[in-house]
Amino acid sequence: MAPEPEKEFTLEEVSQHNKTGDCWLVIGNDNTGGPKVYDVTSYLDDHPGGSEVLLDVGGKDADEFFEDIGHSNDAREELAKHCIGVLKLSPEEIEKRRLEAEKKKSGGGGGGMGFIAVAVAVIAAGYYYY
Repeated sequence: MAPEPEKEFTLEEVSQHNKTGDCWLVIGNDNTGGPKVYDVTSYLDDHPGGSEVLLDVGGKDADEFFEDIGHSNDAREELAKHCIGVLKLSPEEIEKRRLEAEKKKSGGGGGGMGFIAVAVAVIAAGYYYY
């Protein structure tokens, strides 16, 4: 018997679930198996960072936020329990995501290095003048 296909949701559908009693979010990218939709409503009170953290990204694509935090394997296992489907993407959305991932991979923006250069210059000036 073939497994049941995963239910697909658009970002517009997900965006309607952004309240305390009904909170969904999208997490995932090409490196993690693609964007999936999670109903975290029942987990709001149990989230170690508090429900506000999840509600702030409720109804949105929270992948970058989730990955930036550096969640543990236990957190990822807990998240998997709340998966209700996958994010349905149009060809335009797929291309947009591909370009954004490419830009990140190539270090697009370089804002971090610019900040470091300014910080080093300020520290050097401080040593020179004092």
